[in-house]
This record gives sequence, C-alpha cells and structure tokens, in this order.
Amino acid sequence: MSTTAEAATGCRVMPDDARGVLAAARACRAVADRAEVDLLQLAVQWAIVHPAEWPEDSERYRLRGGGEAPVGLAGPGAPLVAEFSVAEFGAAVGMTPEAGKYYLGHALELRYRLPRLWEQVLTGTVPAWRARRVADATIGRGLSMEAAAFVDAHVAAVAGKVRVSQLDRLVDEAVGRHMPETAEKERNEAEDRRCFVIHTDQPSFNGTAQVTGELDLIDAFALEDAIREGAEELADLGCTESLDVRRSMAAGMLARHQPTLDLDPETTGEEVSTGSTTRPRRRKHTMVLHLHLTDAALRGKAGHQVGRCEATRTPITVETIRDWCGNPNAHVVIKPVIDLADHVHVEAYEVPDRIREAAALRDHHCVFPWCTRPARGCDCDHVRSWTTDGTGGPTCTCEIAPLCRSHHRLKTHAAWTYTVIEPGTYLWTSPHGYQFLRDHTGTVDVTPATAGRRRERPRP
Repeated sequence: MSTTAEAATGCRVMPDDARGVLAAARACRAVADRAEVDLLQLAVQWAIVHPAEWPEDSERYRLRGGGEAPVGLAGPGAPLVAEFSVAEFGAAVGMTPEAGKYYLGHALELRYRLPRLWEQVLTGTVPAWRARRVADATIGRGLSMEAAAFVDAHVAAVAGKVRVSQLDRLVDEAVGRHMPETAEKERNEAEDRRCFVIHTDQPSFNGTAQVTGELDLIDAFALEDAIREGAEELADLGCTESLDVRRSMAAGMLARHQPTLDLDPETTGEEVSTGSTTRPRRRKHTMVLHLHLTDAALRGKAGHQVGRCEATRTPITVETIRDWCGNPNAHVVIKPVIDLADHVHVEAYEVPDRIREAAALRDHHCVFPWCTRPARGCDCDHVRSWTTDGTGGPTCTCEIAPLCRSHHRLKTHAAWTYTVIEPGTYLWTSPHGYQFLRDHTGTVDVTPATAGRRRERPRP
C-alpha cells in the first residue's frame, strides 16, 4: 500500500506512484535549471556595472599603494572587472571568494567568447552547469578567440550533449587547429614528462610498492598487451587470484624473465613446458590502432593538422601519427574510406565484419541514451528481432546498432524500446514513456508534455 509524506520544505505532498515521482523530479530539475540561468545573467550584469575602467576615473586602477586593480576573469576578448567587486558577489550568493571569481569568469566567458552556447543557455536548450563546464575548459587552456570560436561552434551544434571527455578532446583539437605553436610546445612538453617511477623507497607495511609513470601511447599499448597476456597465462596455469593481482604478478614476471633477451621459443604454436604442465605456446597479441586522417591533414594544410586515434577517441597531431608510422616495427595498413551511406544486407542472423565495422564507425558508442562505451566493444543488436521466416528485422546496416551488454539486456528483457529514425539516429522510449533521441553526437531528451502514461511493451 502506497503512502504519502510531506516534503522537507512547505507542505507539499510527495507523489505516491512511480510516474508521479518521475514527473515531479523533472519539474524540480527544470526550476533549478532556470534559476541557474538567471544567476549567470546576474553575474554578467554585476560585471557590467563594475567595469575595470571608467572614463572619469581612469587613474583609479593604476597599481599604487595596494589600490584596486583590474582583473581578467575570462579569456581574451572578455571585459576586465573591478577587483574588489568579485568578493562581494561571491559572498552574496554563498560562495568563497575564489569560487565567486570562477563563477563570474564562467559567465563572462559564455557571454563574450562563447556566444552561440550563451544563446542556448538563455533559451534553456543547454543546462547552465554544462555550459559552465565548457567555459572552464576554454579559460583553463587559454584559448585564443579563434580557438574559442571553434569550440563554441562545435559545442553549439550538439546542443549541450557534450561530455567531459568529448569536451577535452574538442579543446585539444581547437588548439591543434588554431594554435599550432601552442600544440607543438605542449607536444614537446609531454615528451619531456615521460617517466616510469617504481617507489621502492616508500614500501607499504605489507611489502608492496606503487608504480607511477607516463609513457608514449604506443609504448603504453605494448605494455598493456604484455601485462594482459601474462595475467591470462597465470589464469591458464590455475592461478585463482583476482585479475588485478594477476596483472601485478605479470609485471613482476616481465622483470624477472627479461623479455628483451627474447630467449623464448618462437610463437608458432610450439609447446612450452612449465613445471608439470605442458601447453601450447600462446601467440603474441597484435596491437591494432585505428588512426583517421583527412587528405588535407596529409598535405599539411593549415587548420587541418589533426587526426584521430579511435582506440582512445582523442585528437592526435599529424606529427605524432607520422612518428608512430615511421617506427620500424610498425605495420601500416591504409584502408579505403567506408561509405557509411552504403546499404549492406545479408540473409543470416550473424553480423559479418563489414556490417559491424560500418555500425561502429557510424555510431561511435553504444546507442543507449547517454552511454559512452565504445561501439567496437559492443554487441551488434538487431533493432527489430531477427526471425528465420523473414518477418522480423533484417541483418543490414540500417537495422544493426551497437549496444553494450548491459543495455542490450535492458532492451531485450525490460520495457525499453527504440526505433531507427534514420541510420545512426534512434528514438528510445523508457518504461514510463519518456523519450530520448540518440545519435553519434549524444542524447537529447525529447519527451512530450504528455509523457508518463503507462504503456504495454510491444510483442516481438
């Protein structure tokens, strides 16, 4: 039997059913989002009425005897603010002086350097907290006006769906395209930061030591490959420790076995004896990196000096890719561009590699709302259940979508459903009727005002 309870404030009665709870929660979220937009606008107005320079009192801001000075809270192109006004605004809204400084800076960055995003904040398309996260990233990296405009255009295009990791990659790409000198400087600094430290001088009471380091990405993949193989071999030999423990043991095995001497038998399936166990020699894993480049990047055209590493989903400078491909141990395979608009169809339930590859390149991630798991590691789901008599969904590029295992189970066994609007764009409906539009750029809540009605799950 359901009951009701009074809210912590006022005498509002809490809803006593699932649909009422969801509807009330969404309403509260909307009120909070609107209040945050109003506060950002007031922060901009506070800066406007406290400019760093007044024509009739320009001498006031010369640094003399500890007097008030102009401060820049946002990037180039945003107005300066009177120094002493910052603390008062922060105190008035319950923030520390430093937090108030950041808040005013975010508001000015949005208003003057990210105008497209600012407009979407004002219309409620993008929540204020998402917009502030973008502003914090563009301020923190000291982007030029051109680089900030690049970020603004691309963030505005995805209507606030950008995640932290996507935002970091977008800022990196803006630096690579519009601040090449800064990008090269950061690349050289990253090479200088490479290190590998084993903290033997700080062992724990239980006799363990920590290891920290920063490696070249290629070396990191190679080390990961070796550690993973060692952990798998330990499991094959009957080790019952957890995966993390086996990985740490594998690192020790690498050190003791001195693999650089390459004294082991060739990895051609030859049998290897370990104690009383004889087993086939495990073949070494091949490390594969998918690197995406445009012809303009290959030609070194200005503004296009950026490629992409699919394994890490990050932008990579062309110089870095050139260095990797120049490694004498690298085997470079150049694949033709895949036409994602091409329709591939097979008369079978199993999904062939050419369809799997096209779906991964088209969708990038699991297509469940807000999921970020890479598509290459996901199941290939038939949007409409496949049947032997051909009455269900076919195995083709327009009816296959990547779903991670947990969301594949939700779609199969729970009341979540989705339909294909067009290849790469999906409309999901939750058990209580809320709807979410998902494409390769992210997720948008498109729930109509009449949402929350109970519905029956369609029969397959």
